[in-house]
Amino acid sequence: MTRAPRIVVLAGGVGGSRFVLGVRGALRARGLDDTASALTVVVNTGDDLWLSGVRLQPDVDSITYALAGVNDTERGWGRQGDTERVNHELQEWGAGWPWFTLGDLDLGTHLARTGWLREGLTPTQVLERMSHRWPLGARLLPMTDTEVDTIVVLHDGSRLHFQEWWTRHRATLAPAAFENPGVAASTPAPGVVEAIADADVVLLAPSNPVVSIGPILAVPGMRVALRDSAARVVGVSPVIGGKVVRGMADVCLIAIGVETSAAAVAGLYGARADGGLLDAWLIAEEDEHLASEVAGRGIPALVRPLWMTDAARSTALAEAALAAADV
Repeated sequence: MTRAPRIVVLAGGVGGSRFVLGVRGALRARGLDDTASALTVVVNTGDDLWLSGVRLQPDVDSITYALAGVNDTERGWGRQGDTERVNHELQEWGAGWPWFTLGDLDLGTHLARTGWLREGLTPTQVLERMSHRWPLGARLLPMTDTEVDTIVVLHDGSRLHFQEWWTRHRATLAPAAFENPGVAASTPAPGVVEAIADADVVLLAPSNPVVSIGPILAVPGMRVALRDSAARVVGVSPVIGGKVVRGMADVCLIAIGVETSAAAVAGLYGARADGGLLDAWLIAEEDEHLASEVAGRGIPALVRPLWMTDAARSTALAEAALAAADV
């Protein structure tokens, strides 16, 4: 391929942020300076919410901050070196959620976003405006311009917003189901279907398959766009050695009846040849024994190092995913 490859990544959360950084790194390692023309990231907006009158987009901000190099790598969310004076003042007023910390710099982002939304801009237009502040090296698109929530339904019938279940209760309350109110009436954000159609490869980041990738795929028309695209679809397992890399994705998988294994998550996405999504699936060296099981599901399995413990390893993983698509 003489021209720069056109890459689309479906991503959300910390794992998605690290993987997107790796893809950008792989493109730069190939000598491509204008990575934004080659790399489009479709970001999960299923766990967005309104809080204290402002619009929060956790996954959008995590990926934006990571690409900008201003993210807090220790906490895994928010801005590096942030303070929390406004958050403490909100708590004194009894506003917001006392267990959901909003940093001062982070609040600046939320206020800017909310103001633009109030002025009539769409989430896609807001994200484009946000992208002008830093040289991100990627085009970011929300999965949809429609407001979509993630609701956790517990076994007693009670319902919690995903952020309360995830952040306040740390996923200790056993979920019976996950719902995405609003998603059935949504459509892919402008540019998403076109990017997928024009792509040489679509990469499913090692993000939570239930609450990060799941809402993206639940947007009507998204799966059809992936199946109709000439691009190869390559996924990276978020499970290594039978354990999730980060967060509580195992709890989410159990709730939908999927085993916490690289092979089971591959089965969740399905083989493209059988009406699913995947043309190839990267699994960890620790899961080499599962390669035949994945292949038995009709999905070629490639065993590669999956740990993204630093920039070099993230770049190497992204390069391996691109190679799996012959890109």
